[in-house]
Amino acid sequence: MTTEFPEALSCPVPKTNYDTVQMAHGAGGRLTAELIEKFFLPRFTNTILDQLDDHAIVHLPPGRLAVSTDSFVVDPIFFPGGDIGDLAINGTVNDVAMSGAQPLYLTAAFVLEEGLPLADLHRVLLSMEAAAKKAGVIIITGDTKVVNRGQCDKMFINTTGIGVVPDRINISASNLKPGDKIIVSGTIADHGMAILTTRKGLSFRSQVASDTAPLNEMVSSILNVCPEVHALRDPTRGGVATTLNEFAASSHVGILIHENRVPVKPAVRGACEVLGLDPLLVANEGKLIAVVPPEFADPVLTVMQDNTQGKDAVMLGEVTSENKNLVVMRTQMGTHRIIDMPLGEQLPRIC
Repeated sequence: MTTEFPEALSCPVPKTNYDTVQMAHGAGGRLTAELIEKFFLPRFTNTILDQLDDHAIVHLPPGRLAVSTDSFVVDPIFFPGGDIGDLAINGTVNDVAMSGAQPLYLTAAFVLEEGLPLADLHRVLLSMEAAAKKAGVIIITGDTKVVNRGQCDKMFINTTGIGVVPDRINISASNLKPGDKIIVSGTIADHGMAILTTRKGLSFRSQVASDTAPLNEMVSSILNVCPEVHALRDPTRGGVATTLNEFAASSHVGILIHENRVPVKPAVRGACEVLGLDPLLVANEGKLIAVVPPEFADPVLTVMQDNTQGKDAVMLGEVTSENKNLVVMRTQMGTHRIIDMPLGEQLPRIC
């Protein structure tokens, strides 16, 4: 099950003498130049990248520099709700944004497997182009390597993001204080279950689709009403449970969440039940967790819910002085249970 993108219909695959990636496309000669000229530059063109230097020189506004890098090896590369391309853009944009920074620039490096259909590469690049425009960032430099068949699974992408943090912002997992409120920006486990159900060939009455999306606009809105945000994180691998445990350990506090507030779509919950997974442990790619002082909780929740990516935001719990370094859930039965990190990686190659 894959998702078709309208852009691919209106932007045909560039014509070349080959239908698939050749080893020579990574050799630095004519085919490399052709690949860059016909596939990459039309998608990412800007005055910095178009110079085709081995570096990029950029101007940054005042503030502290935020840098994040990530590699994307998701399997399959196309899945309901997105693909490896927009995942690579959104994932790094979000990591930079969680510092309170305004993401500005990205780098992109590709490892391609010999034999990869050029049509698939083109589709991924179209998706990256659209995602970068939506997030308001530009790709300023990059690299392409080709490896022999079997030495890479279709395509791997590395992206590095650069942004600027205003001086007044201080966001860290070590900032939590008892009384703080914990807000999650929407339904959880969407991305992880979209990947896994696609791998397993499972189908449900309602499609399970990835939530991959840029969150920098939402972060800006949050900071406008609450410059004193204590912590932000996008709960990717390991899900909400891992993020909250990291918060609790870094700040030496307890965290209490409420089972009846955990937002999970019915189809996602059903998929988790079929596969024996806890939604709290499953990856997300378009959600964030905000920890804010109690007096700012309602304004932050409101601006989240006013954002397309945050319309299902809920107040998930609070920070406590009890049960330090632990995350505890109050169940619907009124009992309590500890929410721990997963012991290992439940879902390999999820991003």
